[in-house]
Amino acid sequence: MTRELFYAFINAVKSLRGSIDDETAISAPGFFKPWDENGEEYAVGDRVQYNGKLYKVLIGHISQPTWTPDVSPSLFAEVLAGQDGTDIGEWVQPDSTNPYMKGDKVTHNGQTWESDVDNNVWEPGVYGWSVVTE
Repeated sequence: MTRELFYAFINAVKSLRGSIDDETAISAPGFFKPWDENGEEYAVGDRVQYNGKLYKVLIGHISQPTWTPDVSPSLFAEVLAGQDGTDIGEWVQPDSTNPYMKGDKVTHNGQTWESDVDNNVWEPGVYGWSVVTE
C-alpha cells in the first residue's frame, strides 16, 4: 500500500466515525481515539475511549485535564452494552445522561431483562424491567 493510499484510507475511516451507530461502536472501541486532556475539541456525538470504556460526547467542548469522561456526566455518557441495539451485556448503573430505553436488554443476577420504559435508571427487578423468557 502506498503512503498516499494509506492516508486516504485513514481519512476515510475518520470521516465515518461520526456515522457509526452505538451497536457497531461498542463492538469496536479501538476504532475511536483515546480521550485527550490537552485542549482537544470535541463535538456532540463524537466518541472517545477512556479507561477501557467507550464514551459519547453530549456537549461540544474543549478538553481540560479535570474533565475526564468518567467524572463529567454533563459532557460524556458511557455507551453501555444492551443499549440502542447493542448486544446484550451485563447491567451497569447508568447516569441520567445514558439511561436504558424501552426495549434495551441486559443480563443481571443470572437473568435477561428487557426495559419496559424509556429513561430507565433502575436496577432490573426493582422497577421498569421484565424478565425475558425465550
